[in-house]
Amino acid sequence: MYCHRQHLYRLYNSNNRFPIITHLHKDSMSASVAVYRNIYSEDRFKQAYGSDDDTSGSLRLREKLAERCRCSKRACFHLLKERVPIFSWLPRYRLKKWILGDTIAGLTVGILHIPQGMAFALLTSVAPIFGLYTSFFPVVLYMFFGTGRHVSTGTFAVVSLMTGSVVEQLVPTPLEMNSSSPEMAEFEGQRIGVASAVALLSGIIMLCMCGLQLGFLSTYLSEPIVKAFTSAAAFHVTISQLQSMLGLRLPRHTGTFSLFKTLASVMENLPHTNMAELLISLVCLAVLVPVKEINMRYRHRLRTPIPIEILTVIIATGVAYASSLDSSYNIEIVGHIPAGFPKPQMPAFHTFPDIAGDTIAITFVGYAVSVSLAMIYADKHGYSIHPNQELLAHGISNTVSSFFTCFPSSATLATTNILESAGGYTQLSGLFTSLVVLIVLLLIGPLFHFLPKAVLACINVTSLRQMFLQFQDLPELWRISKIDFMVWVVTWLSVVILNVDLGLAIGVVFSMMTVICRTQRAGCSVLGRASNTEIYRPLENHSKCYEVPGVKILTYNGPIYYGNRSFFREEMSRLLGLTPEKIRSREKARKALEKRERETTVNTVERGIANTSFSSEHEFFKSETSESDVQAVLIDCSSVIFVDVAGARLFTQMCTECQKAGVHVYLANCNESVLKILTSSGLMNFMNPQHIFVTVHDAVMYIQQQKEKPSENSTTVWV
Repeated sequence: MYCHRQHLYRLYNSNNRFPIITHLHKDSMSASVAVYRNIYSEDRFKQAYGSDDDTSGSLRLREKLAERCRCSKRACFHLLKERVPIFSWLPRYRLKKWILGDTIAGLTVGILHIPQGMAFALLTSVAPIFGLYTSFFPVVLYMFFGTGRHVSTGTFAVVSLMTGSVVEQLVPTPLEMNSSSPEMAEFEGQRIGVASAVALLSGIIMLCMCGLQLGFLSTYLSEPIVKAFTSAAAFHVTISQLQSMLGLRLPRHTGTFSLFKTLASVMENLPHTNMAELLISLVCLAVLVPVKEINMRYRHRLRTPIPIEILTVIIATGVAYASSLDSSYNIEIVGHIPAGFPKPQMPAFHTFPDIAGDTIAITFVGYAVSVSLAMIYADKHGYSIHPNQELLAHGISNTVSSFFTCFPSSATLATTNILESAGGYTQLSGLFTSLVVLIVLLLIGPLFHFLPKAVLACINVTSLRQMFLQFQDLPELWRISKIDFMVWVVTWLSVVILNVDLGLAIGVVFSMMTVICRTQRAGCSVLGRASNTEIYRPLENHSKCYEVPGVKILTYNGPIYYGNRSFFREEMSRLLGLTPEKIRSREKARKALEKRERETTVNTVERGIANTSFSSEHEFFKSETSESDVQAVLIDCSSVIFVDVAGARLFTQMCTECQKAGVHVYLANCNESVLKILTSSGLMNFMNPQHIFVTVHDAVMYIQQQKEKPSENSTTVWV
């Protein structure tokens, strides 16, 4: 039935009912809606709709604990499928539909892993063969334990760069050493021992985090931080590869300002550039950059991307071998690559105290990048990943592979993107990826003996294309959130100017400080009512809304805790206009009026005359305050997500001060945790429990009803 809003909206004083009305015109194909219900305080609402059983929460907790502790075949099988996901997805594998896509994608990524694995080994300051090992073992292990169907694990430039910094600090590169000498083999063993120790400690940290259910910690590395960090780290990678591209034999700089130290060292030694290696680098870049651009632009048309990296490696190796470039032009080559499976080897446990700090940063970066990539493609393809299970998967991958001379691994940007675009469906693609790498390890590896290191350096630089392109996100980030833009810029500058580890820490701290500052300076607004509705909006943004006479409705858009209690108090005092002087004057006037009322009551009783001119507190407000004065303050707590002890005490102080000034205090929209803390702190000793309402409109209707029923106000406890 269609009705006019002004006819529907009326207050039923007799039974405490009021209408909540939403009015739409006929042409919107909807009728006006009028809902009549009781005015609900929190206590009254709990009595009507709350749970009768107070022990239900503890009983449910006991049931959950009993269920988890119960041992049965079904529970064990469920735990096995949860912790080893391959037992969950493999029985449901659609062979005819998915096997072709997984095969093609896996083989494509496997071909890419070979040059990238050897190239990123240079970033880690270890021999290229260890990059191939790291491209094999983590891939197999993640296939069993990972939940990301489109995630490709292995060597990652940023993680390799950070690990290389640790290796260089503990085992610095000697300026003069014969690559074929016995000392060189011992030197390489020391280096991979340190890198394996970093992988082992990183895996242990991830496993401990999984046991403590700390997968949520990756959220502290927000998207602006991760993108700025990886983009800035790409500059470090590029600068670090200049010496290999130019054929310079320079020590690797670590610590703060390492990028500028490396750049200065390269510029200083430019006259010593090996022209043959420079020419090789220029030719490789001239081939790699355009072909990778073609792969990116036409990725939707190409069934698989052109494997330009492996083609470049094969051609460069053949040319170097045929021309004897290593002996004729003194170019640096990869050297001996042993064939076969690596023997298990213990990492350098004695280095744990020295690498602990850097390993924590490496762990967080690797995990954050891995989970971010997994979530991106999970959202795109409509499935979910489990952050704690990802911790377990990468923790096992790093822990086990560290005993096979592998350095830290994680999900990788380039190979993950190729895996998805090549048509991969499930983790089974990792099987075909690992088969390609295994064939190279067992049979083909020694053939790369004459591969110039300058080629691997070029592959490193060109693989960073996606990271450099993240600058394109800055205009949109500025438009959406200037604070996130500042987080991006500060993180990027810190990583570039200072160092990878220190810059990341500064970015995280700065990001958290912005969150703290935003909660400290959350907006406090006065709400007004939209005419003939139950809708209340800030007056500063809605000029046609109006304030309810005598009632100041305030909302605070943030938590109330020790960090912002002073700001909250100042804002409330400013909006209410309750200065200490005004509170004292109104308290003095109220006490004088109460004294007059007592004296009048005594006189009228003695004379037997009834005088009710000041019989209620309602009359006090009408006589001593004008219509424009605040008689009641209503605090909308819908945006107050939590309150600590300091915030709860502040509420008590505000109630006391408002009581002195003769202003009633009401609360509305309190969530359960806030209400529990306020109640436990003793607020109800200073405030009527019936003044806490379910909604703002309930409170407003109650206040207006009390104004219209002065005879009943004597039974109401006013604060």
